[in-house]
Amino acid sequence: MSGFEKIRIDSANARVLCIDDDADTIAVLANLLLHAGFACECCHDVDAARKSLQRHLPDLIIADLNIGSDTGLELFQQLQATDASLVEVPLIVLSNDGNPDVVRQARAAGAAYYLSKPFDPNVMLELVDKSLWMPHIVRNRVHGRTTARAFEADR
Repeated sequence: MSGFEKIRIDSANARVLCIDDDADTIAVLANLLLHAGFACECCHDVDAARKSLQRHLPDLIIADLNIGSDTGLELFQQLQATDASLVEVPLIVLSNDGNPDVVRQARAAGAAYYLSKPFDPNVMLELVDKSLWMPHIVRNRVHGRTTARAFEADR
């Protein structure tokens, strides 16, 4: 990944869940995030994402707006409604939808950021960095609090 701008990201313990039904997008995201030092789990559909979230609570979710017959926003809202620990997990929404209303929909659903496809890798890393430095995430890391489904099982 030479040529990408070096952005200061404290990725020592950050876990990112990527949800997209496009294999090329998943490959680019995984390569970019892993190269930046993040632990990354990629899911191609809503069922796989739900299973992943039952095992692990991520620090960040990056989801395509349209995942098969579902939307990333619907999934995010459903998950937050059933699992209160997800309320503080930031969401970055990806989409190649040209609808100008999509940004408003993403914000209304609780997304921290919206990024159009194809995305600039440097912009993605900057948004990941900003998402992981949201005050509640920093507070949780500084005070050493973890959620009930922390990633200890992986270590």
